[in-house]
Amino acid sequence: MTGTVKQQRQRRHGAGGPLRRVQIGNALSAFGSGFTMPYMFVYVDQVRGLGSLAAGMVFTVFALAALAVLPFTGRGIDRYGPRPVLLAGAGLAATGAFAFGHATSTPALLVSAFLFGGGVTTCQPALATMIVRCSTRATRSRAFALQFTLVNLGMSIGALVGGQIVHAADAASMTRLFTIEALTFLGLAAVTGSARIPAAAPVLVPEQGKGPNGLRALVADKAMLRLCLLAGLIFFTCYGQFESGVAAFATDTVGTAPAVLGLAIGVNGLTIVALQMFVVRLTEKRRRTTAMAAAGVVWLGAWATALVAGLVRGEAMVATVAIVAVYALFGVGESLLAPTMGPIVAELAPARLLGTYNSGYAMVKQIAVAVGPAVGVLLVGSGTWPLYLAVMALCTLGVVALALRLRRYLTPAQDNAQAPAVSVAAPARALQIAA
Repeated sequence: MTGTVKQQRQRRHGAGGPLRRVQIGNALSAFGSGFTMPYMFVYVDQVRGLGSLAAGMVFTVFALAALAVLPFTGRGIDRYGPRPVLLAGAGLAATGAFAFGHATSTPALLVSAFLFGGGVTTCQPALATMIVRCSTRATRSRAFALQFTLVNLGMSIGALVGGQIVHAADAASMTRLFTIEALTFLGLAAVTGSARIPAAAPVLVPEQGKGPNGLRALVADKAMLRLCLLAGLIFFTCYGQFESGVAAFATDTVGTAPAVLGLAIGVNGLTIVALQMFVVRLTEKRRRTTAMAAAGVVWLGAWATALVAGLVRGEAMVATVAIVAVYALFGVGESLLAPTMGPIVAELAPARLLGTYNSGYAMVKQIAVAVGPAVGVLLVGSGTWPLYLAVMALCTLGVVALALRLRRYLTPAQDNAQAPAVSVAAPARALQIAA
């Protein structure tokens, strides 16, 4: 009887203890990423003296590794559960990070980057699936928002601490940096990989009968396809430009000093940390598609502010304030998205394919983040910065339009248009018990 009462309580409020451990794991993973990511280019190019071409190859392999492992990650989560997949990903990332810090040749760095990137990417959908399992429909938006806040906080602290350790003239300091990151992934495995993740509660799943398996099920789901298209545009327009196109525009076109750019990125993180939980309370009784469209509107303001910075770049102080404001507005939009995207994926996924849906979503995100910098840097680097801002503004208008159009493909419950306790399904939806 006690077990039954406990299960009922978890279904209403979520599994507090395991969820806290998952969130700590998220923070550890983000701390490790912030610890080394800003210094990977410098490490390959200057510390190991292998040049910018080798550094570019490292980042390409890092991204390709994600695309290589994600299809298998989703299948593994659905078959074996998120915990063993997380343990495998954390071990792979720890091995890759440690090897990366000791590699001295281009081939060794490329192999290490593949292991590193594959491991980091494997952890992401596993952690997302754990959050879904440890939360309820009523608490899920808040859980994903807290995850986003901790990720940004962890990355910011990691970058700050890593900056105090790293010295470009001292190869040993870089080796120490990547060794510490390897230890953070082992910490992730110890803290989160040992958590008891509850079985999912009964959920409404969008499928007829048993339906297809794997990525075929995702492709056959019109709502999920449209969500992936929207997510691709979001990550191309914002996250794909954040540290590439916008940074190049700020430094090359506006003439912003690197120190000011660092300040702007810090303001972005502080904006998210300060606003996130307030935004959750603001959006938890509103449609998720409305919040996503609102994020697009805020980002239109960011691109308009960037245009002001470009037009007044001769006025250093005004241009500097404008660039910092651009990054702050990006943070506001990100805060609106954090409680929406992950919960919609969870609502759309059949219980038996939750890992596949999370992995498919992560794959779209990875492709967009990989393509975004190439397009942004190309447009800014060619001197056509007004065209760059125009393209990004049009893409952002597309985000608003696609978010509002997605509404017709979601049930009221999936769009958070009704109280979480009310269960409404389309005629073809079936009630299933999660395995």
